[in-house]
Amino acid sequence: MRECPSGEERGFVKDREIYAGIRAVPPVIIRLDGRAFHSFLADLSLKRPYDERFAAAMVSVCTAFFYHSGLSPLLAYTFSDEISMYLRELPFEGRVEKMVSVVASFASSSLTIAMDLDLPVAFDARIIPVEPSHLPSYLAWRQKEAWRNHINGYSQALLLQEGLRPVDVQRRLNGLGAGELHEICFQHGVNLAGTPAWERRGIMVYKQKREREGRNPVTGETTRVIRNMVVEDRDLPLFSRPDGEAFISGLIC
Repeated sequence: MRECPSGEERGFVKDREIYAGIRAVPPVIIRLDGRAFHSFLADLSLKRPYDERFAAAMVSVCTAFFYHSGLSPLLAYTFSDEISMYLRELPFEGRVEKMVSVVASFASSSLTIAMDLDLPVAFDARIIPVEPSHLPSYLAWRQKEAWRNHINGYSQALLLQEGLRPVDVQRRLNGLGAGELHEICFQHGVNLAGTPAWERRGIMVYKQKREREGRNPVTGETTRVIRNMVVEDRDLPLFSRPDGEAFISGLIC
């Protein structure tokens, strides 16, 4: 029978652990990105360029962070296979390695459950230290990426429907600007401005005070109570505009 390692041996092993010890100071943004999701989504034969089932599953992952992760995000913004969360309170004393590993694994597990998958999926995560005043600019940047994905996604899907091979689609779209992509979609009968807002601008999940009907446990009388509810918003403003900045400010004040 193998004996337990000595104190000296245990110390040697522990000394070989790679641990940076970097700590973040709140507030921070934690951004999650799906790893190799293009292949994963293709294997599921989801609708192109947007699939409601997958979008709902990503919202479910965001919602799970509010209810089940032990974290306290003020908001979560998602589009495609990406989620950005804003946190004013940090777990694990702000230890970056601990946060990114736990957040990425929690998101991966949540999506696997939400989509009832047979094979595992993976997210990576990164920490972005910010000031509250940085948040509108950050979200405006990510929303522009959502729009870029939108026009690229529709252009690719429409050309594939023509029967072009994926490699030929990439060659045709390579180097084209937004105006040219718009024209491709228009020629195929798609007005990008008329597509659902959540496809163009993303989805926000956040807490909102709402009035609900409750019951007084002592008297049994029906009352109206205010509760913090996690809501899903698919009709977002442009974050780069004043009304969009005011919307974001209202969520974190």
